[in-house]
Amino acid sequence: MKFFFKVFTVLIVLLFLFGFYITRDGKIYTPMGTGKVVLDSGTYEAFSLPDFASNLIDFDYKSYFVEVEPGLKVHVLETGKGFPVFLMHGNPTSGFLYRKVAENLPLDQVRVIMPTSLGLGFSSKIPASEHTLENHIGWIHSVLKELEITELVYSGQDWGGPIGMGALSQSPDILKGAVILNTGFNAPTSNVDISPAHALVKIPFIGELIIEVFFSIFDRLGSTQGNPESWSSEIAELYGRPVYESGNFKAPLAMMRMVTDGPNHPSTPSMQKIEKYVESLKIPAEIVWGMNDPILGKLLPSMQQNFPKASVTKTSAGHFLQEEVPEEIAEALVRVIEKVIN
Repeated sequence: MKFFFKVFTVLIVLLFLFGFYITRDGKIYTPMGTGKVVLDSGTYEAFSLPDFASNLIDFDYKSYFVEVEPGLKVHVLETGKGFPVFLMHGNPTSGFLYRKVAENLPLDQVRVIMPTSLGLGFSSKIPASEHTLENHIGWIHSVLKELEITELVYSGQDWGGPIGMGALSQSPDILKGAVILNTGFNAPTSNVDISPAHALVKIPFIGELIIEVFFSIFDRLGSTQGNPESWSSEIAELYGRPVYESGNFKAPLAMMRMVTDGPNHPSTPSMQKIEKYVESLKIPAEIVWGMNDPILGKLLPSMQQNFPKASVTKTSAGHFLQEEVPEEIAEALVRVIEKVIN
């Protein structure tokens, strides 16, 4: 009996230690670049992309860091020259999500700016506790200020909606037009989870087991697409490898937990400010929507209420519609840009 008690005790201790390890906050990881990228707004630290990423874009892309706090860097992809177009991704992707959209834009007329939120892609990695909507908004706003952007057309999807629009709300005169993809800008008025997966992973320890131990979220996102084949192993590597190789892969779970599930959620005050800002907008806007998105597809009616005059392009795409219907998104951006500059 004493032997089994000792074994049981050891197992309990090991389980405790394992639980402590996987629920750790995570450390800051800051990538290092080499060389310089010179822009009109200043000189920035260049970042040489690894082959698995650089092979998916043209050679004329600029890749650089903007330091938003001491030791915290936002990775920015940029291509083209002309009127600024600000494209904001969501969880768990990066600025690379818009590479196909950029290919279909008139790059001799527009400057396409694609930042990556901290914790994802090649940006700095941060402790899980630092992943708050307020923080992410502030960091992306710092990028826009550092680049001295005075006017732009914006597009955002998933968390790129609230983070991007929240950043713009802090410099409200910058935004001249928008193309809205699958996202949400409205604060919750009742307790509800956006999806069963979001409800499950917010449970401490269980979320870590699912997202960080048993499964790779990057390998499983084909199920959110209209065409599952649009999410290949190459695409999973593009978004997942920089996160895992950093040693701090807390961002995907932390950003899922950032999603509001009711009026008392920590993200709700920021969402209320964003909703108020969106209500004030009088800009040319279009909506391009992935109707087969199992997470946000149902939010189209509320988005149409936010932008009642916006034309709507309904597509067969899923959640990451930039991988499926980049031409439709680019066409909408061009139409909005033409209204803004003419």
